[in-house]
Amino acid sequence: MTNQFTGLPDLASRALGGSVSAANDELFAQRENLIRPEAPFFDPNEFGHKGKVYDGWETRRRREEGHDWAIVRLGAAGIVHGVVVDTAYFKGNYPPFVSVEAASIDGYPSIDELENVQWHTIVEKSPAEGHTANEYAVTDRHCWTHVRLSIYPDGGVARLRVHGEVVADPRFLSGTIDLLAAENGGHLTDCSDAFYASPANIIMPGRARNMGEGWENSRRRNGGNDFAVFALAAAGSARYVEIDTSYYVGNAPGWVSLSAIDTRKSDLADAAAWFDLLPRTAVQPDTRHRFLLEGDTAATHLRLDVYPDGGLSRLRLFGELDAESATQAYQRWLDAQPGDAEAVGR
Repeated sequence: MTNQFTGLPDLASRALGGSVSAANDELFAQRENLIRPEAPFFDPNEFGHKGKVYDGWETRRRREEGHDWAIVRLGAAGIVHGVVVDTAYFKGNYPPFVSVEAASIDGYPSIDELENVQWHTIVEKSPAEGHTANEYAVTDRHCWTHVRLSIYPDGGVARLRVHGEVVADPRFLSGTIDLLAAENGGHLTDCSDAFYASPANIIMPGRARNMGEGWENSRRRNGGNDFAVFALAAAGSARYVEIDTSYYVGNAPGWVSLSAIDTRKSDLADAAAWFDLLPRTAVQPDTRHRFLLEGDTAATHLRLDVYPDGGLSRLRLFGELDAESATQAYQRWLDAQPGDAEAVGR
């Protein structure tokens, strides 16, 4: 049964800026594959000089005591709710046991420095199955910047997913920021359709490189329109918006609109409490649009409507936190720090 945490952002994903900092062994398949955002693939006919080519991280057969490990720097620091150790296509060469540890480090540590930080176990040594997305819930609610996956004694893992909530450093939430950005803590809460790709993609860092990195819904045949609802990283007042339809040539929306709500004052389900940020506006295919927004009413959530359907590659909402949410963001970040959080390299 799929755990609820798998609906949360993958903090380790390369798409969010994650990196596999180190591994003790990667003879058969490189460690960087662990955090690729796409699903693993398998070609039964592909062999290399070292043997079968796998889309994952694979170590050699261990002939001595010990175990193998890989360290991942999370793309965004956050509270981990669960981990998926996906052994897809590793059937006779998967690790029978795994564990996961985490650390909190303020700065940019070198590999040598990572060896000396305090690691905390968030997934005890647990059984794993081959060719399976093995799910492990995490109950620790501290904020982490790095995780270390250990496999016992050796073997292959296709993907590591670290699902959780982004806890943004409040020092970087000052001035005008993207209130919607996933790296700041914005996240998708609801949508009408994600047939081809999720609208969660459109708040990821950077510009999309192709249509597959945006949101694309199915063709609407029954009237109405498609929509997506996002929780902002923190409550704030929006100044301008960027709506990017790049790579959507024959399947961009004809029109879009934006509305918002402040759930500190109203219930999310109260339709009357939503207010317009951008009225229904025509957009062009394969175009990066920018629109100034009027008013300074604070909001906690944003709703994007596309008419009648169609895809976007990116959505940005630039503005400032209000005083209350800035204080709350700082307190949340402070409360989530483990007692031994370390400052390195800054």
